[in-house]
Amino acid sequence: MFASLKKRLYFVAASYFAFWARFVLKRWQPKVIVVTGSSGKTTLLHLIEAQLGEKAKYSHHANSSFGLPFDILGLPQVSGSRSQWLKLFLMAPFKIFRELPATKLYIAEADCDRPHEGKFLAKLLKPSITLWVSVFRTHSMNFDNLVKNGQFDSHEAAIAYEFGYFAEATSVLVGLNGDNKFMTDQLDRVSATTKVFTASQSHLKNHSFENGQTVFQFADQTIRLPGLHPKELAINLQLAIKLVETLDMPLDPNYQSFEAPPGRSSVYRGIKNTTIVDSTYNTGLGAMKAIIELFTDYPARQKWLVLGDILEQGNVEAEEHVKLAEIINAQKADRIILLGPRVKKYSFNKVKQAHPNIPVDVFEGPKEVLDFIQANLRGGETILFKGARGLEGVIEQLLANPADAKKLVRREKSWVKIRQKWGLPS
Repeated sequence: MFASLKKRLYFVAASYFAFWARFVLKRWQPKVIVVTGSSGKTTLLHLIEAQLGEKAKYSHHANSSFGLPFDILGLPQVSGSRSQWLKLFLMAPFKIFRELPATKLYIAEADCDRPHEGKFLAKLLKPSITLWVSVFRTHSMNFDNLVKNGQFDSHEAAIAYEFGYFAEATSVLVGLNGDNKFMTDQLDRVSATTKVFTASQSHLKNHSFENGQTVFQFADQTIRLPGLHPKELAINLQLAIKLVETLDMPLDPNYQSFEAPPGRSSVYRGIKNTTIVDSTYNTGLGAMKAIIELFTDYPARQKWLVLGDILEQGNVEAEEHVKLAEIINAQKADRIILLGPRVKKYSFNKVKQAHPNIPVDVFEGPKEVLDFIQANLRGGETILFKGARGLEGVIEQLLANPADAKKLVRREKSWVKIRQKWGLPS
């Protein structure tokens, strides 16, 4: 009952903060650039920041109907404490007089976790430019009813329509992934006076790894990006390049200032001379597929896959985990470790049957995964961790340099307590 009431009051409460945020936007009058999509938007935000630097303000750690008004008002983000809410309600009206950012560029990461969120945020932000990376079945459970009652043929169509509100509200340029039909189907909502740019994977001519960098070669440009990145990032790069061009700013093809956000293909040195690839932030099927395929191409011996449940899938949960098994089965690995009740129920048997000659194990909790890995490491393995459910806590215990733990995802106290309940040390 409480959860249902909370869900119904979500936009009522968010509207209160958005009301005051509009006063700040009216005083500030920035050019708003919305970065959005089911997966990959935070990485795109960081790519843009590497190019624009202090020329823009960025909505780090804020992308929701509450987070973005808070960011505009200069309010602190709520970290799980209910006691903060009354204080924030009282502070909001006074924040309309806050000191404004020095820049007139606002790069706003925006999500659509639920129906009406795209419409709500598009109305608040009124973007000049929208860069739309992807559509996947993330937070699909929130769109179950729209598909069930026949408003949309699929979850992807429902989610794409919600993201489409940003494109509809954009005045100057909409850049999007032109390879995704669910996204291009929304282009008829774009104003006739707004330019459209479509990025495509077909524009990538070569993708390789070189001296700790990922090299993306396009027809007329070569981009060298520090770190390990899947070829699908070519879409993000094209959108970032188009933005820099539109703003008439210089492009750094070597991305010397780029820092990947936590949990997106970060590489760490592990105990026993192991290599850890940390991709524990996003659990959607599209993100799973991209990183697993990247790992297949990554030059290393003794590759281990450690994969967790895909969360918040609602009515498509079984279908998504069967697809996950098919993705795993199409790749090569020396050991496969699965974590969670969903992969145990829907994926494990299919993966086990497809890999009779390599060890395939499944566990319910992250502490079991940690104990198993520590008992079976021989040294020199390269281990990919993909998914949530405490896997960042497993990585924390396997780092050769404990100081690297601060670079992992979910460092908040609330997550520390959750991991401790799962039996993982803090």
